[in-house]
Amino acid sequence: MAPSSGTSSGSSSMSHQNSGSEEDLMALMDQRKRKRMVSNRESARRSRLRKQKHLDDLTGQINQLKKENHQIISSLNITSQHYMNMEAENSVLRAQADELSSRLQSLNEIASFLNANNGGLYAAAADSSCFNEPNSSFFDPLNLSNLNQPIMASADMFHY
Repeated sequence: MAPSSGTSSGSSSMSHQNSGSEEDLMALMDQRKRKRMVSNRESARRSRLRKQKHLDDLTGQINQLKKENHQIISSLNITSQHYMNMEAENSVLRAQADELSSRLQSLNEIASFLNANNGGLYAAAADSSCFNEPNSSFFDPLNLSNLNQPIMASADMFHY
């Protein structure tokens, strides 16, 4: 029986030795688990910080883009107003150009009529009382001061 008791005592010490290594293994596993948990927590914290920084960056970018958008809209409104003003001024200038062109055409017609009928009109004007002044030289062809006088005429003054 001795051999069996020896075996049991050897087995008992082996069991004790195994339980010691199991406890060490469990402690090592617990330590690794705690270390992993701490590492995971730190990683999660860094991830949250990165997300927050990214969100802050995007918010700043949104604000910058809104500001630029507002400036572009203001610039567009100012440019549109300038365009409308120029368009109105251009319209007025076109109307004035049309009117001046019409006046020029009428004056050219009057001038050609006067040149064609110069003899008869000169004689009729000489008989008129308003041109019979002794110093009047309105129809004097040698007097060139008439050329510097403005011509004031409109198309409805003359009826053919």
